[in-house]
Amino acid sequence: MPLSLLGIGTAVPTQRISQCQALALAPQMDTASPRQQRLLERIYQRSGVEHRHCVPVATSANPSTAERMRRYQPAALDLALRASRLALADAGVDGTAITHLITVSCTGFAAPGFDLALMASLPLSSGVARTHVGFMGCHGALNGLRVARAFVEADPRACVLLCAVEVCSLHLQEGWNPEHIVANALFADGAGAVVAVGGEPSAAGTLQLIASSSTVLPDSAALMGWIIEDHGFAMALSTKVPSLIAAQLRPWLDRWLEDQGVGLEDIGQWAVHPGGPRILAAVLESAALDPARIDVSTAVLRQFGNMSSATILFILERLRSRACDGPCLALGFGPGLTVEAALLQRSQRACGPD
Repeated sequence: MPLSLLGIGTAVPTQRISQCQALALAPQMDTASPRQQRLLERIYQRSGVEHRHCVPVATSANPSTAERMRRYQPAALDLALRASRLALADAGVDGTAITHLITVSCTGFAAPGFDLALMASLPLSSGVARTHVGFMGCHGALNGLRVARAFVEADPRACVLLCAVEVCSLHLQEGWNPEHIVANALFADGAGAVVAVGGEPSAAGTLQLIASSSTVLPDSAALMGWIIEDHGFAMALSTKVPSLIAAQLRPWLDRWLEDQGVGLEDIGQWAVHPGGPRILAAVLESAALDPARIDVSTAVLRQFGNMSSATILFILERLRSRACDGPCLALGFGPGLTVEAALLQRSQRACGPD
């Protein structure tokens, strides 16, 4: 049974900063020599990001993980509420109709989490089945969509609300670790939500998830990580990641798509998570694509930065309004090094009255 995405909503913090402003706020700038300042400028200029949204900056220098987590919960709830309300309105579904709530995040922990507060604030039924997809990284929303499809296959009456929310700006890192500096230049805050049901939707042209898959690239476990430290979560990102994707993505994709009866040439739209410009370039190289095929991914990176798991929902929200022939292929990359893929198509007919 396909998973029909009836509604999508996205939200970002009200504070919007340019990349020049982000550079000025970078933790390294206060102690940087002129040479180091020029290095930071190059990294920020080459990030592919022009603007991003973030919650207000920390009140103390280099706050502890405990302080960052205290700020996470209210910020995550605000973003999750706004995105979820938009998704429910877009779907034309009342909160009381939701049977399953899936939340996705890798930038904060709390118990009870923002999922419980989300239930009370929307409001949803107290009997909603809750599932949290935590600490999966940038492909987490694709994991969440796979879980949602499993729910509707198990219960055709299920109506799922999925909400991915990330507050990446809480984890800006000090020091001169190159991996941390690159992360500081890329990451931003945002939330995306989807209302989904099984079977055919009430409107033709609705995006439907028809297949998903995942693979861990060989000998790559040490190349990407998201590590909890005393002062926030720290990114480990090897410079080898883009070349590994460029070399190994295409053979795996070809095998998986062949199992779905689809060739790479049949893909009508590409929704590639923009981990950064080098990740996007690696996908273009591996799949032999024209850059125009991933223009929406590039635009979302430019306008919003990398919002981790929420980012792919921003891309799908924009792609669904574009007419195209052939299915949509969504790709995300995360610690492992893991590749997560989802194949979506547009529904050909709408359900009529019984």
